[in-house]
Amino acid sequence: MKYIKLYYKLSCMGQKKTFSTRIDDELLKALKHLAVDTDRALGELLEEAIRELVRKYVKQKK
Repeated sequence: MKYIKLYYKLSCMGQKKTFSTRIDDELLKALKHLAVDTDRALGELLEEAIRELVRKYVKQKK
C-alpha cells in the first residue's frame, strides 16, 4: 500500500526537491547527449527514469 501511495504521488505534479548523488561518468555523458538529442532537461529525464523504476517495483509487489 505504501508503494501505491508513493506511485500516485510521483504521477502528480508537486514540489521539487534538490538532492545530489554520484553517477558513472559514461552514464552521465550518455544522459547529457540524450537530453540534447531529445531537447529535454536532465532533471526531466531523471524524473522519468525514476518514475519508471518505481512503477517497475510497484508492479512486482502486487
